[in-house]
Amino acid sequence: METIETPKPPPESVRESVIEVLRSIFDPEIPVNIYELGLVYDILVDEENHVRVRMTLTSPMCPVAESLPPEVEQKVRQIPGVAHAEVDLTWEPTWNPSMMSEAAKLQLGF
Repeated sequence: METIETPKPPPESVRESVIEVLRSIFDPEIPVNIYELGLVYDILVDEENHVRVRMTLTSPMCPVAESLPPEVEQKVRQIPGVAHAEVDLTWEPTWNPSMMSEAAKLQLGF
């Protein structure tokens, strides 16, 4: 019996799915998702659908510093079509409220 390979989704489609998932993950101290907060600096998806998310936290002393990046990686890995997921945590540039989306600023009254 022949196996039928499911065609892999194009990288741009995977990137859109990653953004959708990131919008479902919230900073526990601020009622806004990590994508709109501006904590996600970059999402790279190569031709093999390996995903690398470069992100930061609101501060190095953030109570979820140990748990949030693994949560992001796990949720991105579960997206259909993702071959591999990796999260790089960075502190450069330092996050500040100006990095939030307009929607997040409105939601928080900035």
